[in-house]
Amino acid sequence: MYGVLYFCRDIMPTISQKGRLMPSSPIRKLAPYAERAKKNGIHVYHLNIGQPDIETPHQFWDAIKNIDRKVLEYSPSDGFEEIKKRYARFFQTRYGLTNLLPEDLLVTTGGSEALMFTLFSILDSDDEIIIPEPLYANYIGFSKSGNINVRPIPTQFENGFALPSIDEFEKVINEKTKAILICNPNNPTGYAYSDSELHRLKEIVLKHNLFLISDEVYRDFIYADNNEYTSIFSFPEIEQNAIIVDSLSKRFSACGARIGMVATKNKEVLQTVLKFAQQRLSPPTVEQLGAIAMFDVEENYFTKVNIEYRKRRDTLVEGMNAIEGVKCHVPGGAFYCIVQLPVKDTDAFCQWMLSDFNYENETVMMAPASGFYTSEEKGKNEVRVAYVLNCNDLKKAIKCLEEGLKVYNSL
Repeated sequence: MYGVLYFCRDIMPTISQKGRLMPSSPIRKLAPYAERAKKNGIHVYHLNIGQPDIETPHQFWDAIKNIDRKVLEYSPSDGFEEIKKRYARFFQTRYGLTNLLPEDLLVTTGGSEALMFTLFSILDSDDEIIIPEPLYANYIGFSKSGNINVRPIPTQFENGFALPSIDEFEKVINEKTKAILICNPNNPTGYAYSDSELHRLKEIVLKHNLFLISDEVYRDFIYADNNEYTSIFSFPEIEQNAIIVDSLSKRFSACGARIGMVATKNKEVLQTVLKFAQQRLSPPTVEQLGAIAMFDVEENYFTKVNIEYRKRRDTLVEGMNAIEGVKCHVPGGAFYCIVQLPVKDTDAFCQWMLSDFNYENETVMMAPASGFYTSEEKGKNEVRVAYVLNCNDLKKAIKCLEEGLKVYNSL
């Protein structure tokens, strides 16, 4: 006999505290209810996730089909030299960022990895990062992964989520503050930052010696009449403070390709990001080869896509505001907006819409907005809506929501 086996059903290995604290995605947590509805024959309109139905440019598919390689090898950890050259040239010619060079950027597995590597490179455990709120939910998850504390700067639905004064930022800045993170245009609000707001941020980071991270994934979706975009790379005074996170997912409607980048003139930051990139070996080879070709899209591709999203935005805003008790502001960019509903708890309502309701065998999936706040007590009467469906489907989804609210509020 080699020992005694002990069996006790009450004692189990435990998961980490980090795992316990990791929030569920407000965008995806209702997925099981949506799948169940689909199995029951109900059509679900997905307004919960930023998955555009715009076709991915044919250049991507053509390049994939014409790959002539016998071995699917690793790429360099920072990405193929050719994609870095094309990425930099694209930023130089399309956005006028002539100071962005191939050696200033690193290719990542999507914008998510770019942001995670950036946070881990510039913040230690218990350091603090300031983020305007409501905020992209994964910012919270990425921060928790690194034991980084998020200090939210509240913005208000009533004024379209514009940035507050410098005073509000300086109230939360302390010796642990290392960075400010913005998403411009913003996910989840659709707010596009003005030049004056960006100048305000520039002053803050210079005064307090902070990093300024700008998630510019939605930079091609600006709906102002002049359609102009200001990047933080436009301010040479903060080139050592500025870090851009970017992705091809939304720009080219290629979310599954998982190609993003980190860009900065700060060589120490970029070399540190590279060390994290080396641990995961390399970004995906096939998708990089396809992405290189996508930079050859015709210029009017972006014009057409922008016009289409503006139509969708206007359809959504008009339809939502026509529903009794619903409030929806006009977003200036991206393809998201925060919508206020006449219910007390949108977590319960959104689940009910999937599990207990259908209108003419159709229903709607939305993202409860509480997950886009650092406190789950906020945003309880709000949802984030992604207007990524064509206008006809958006109208049907809005009708489903209207009928659902009538039934729900009569229960």
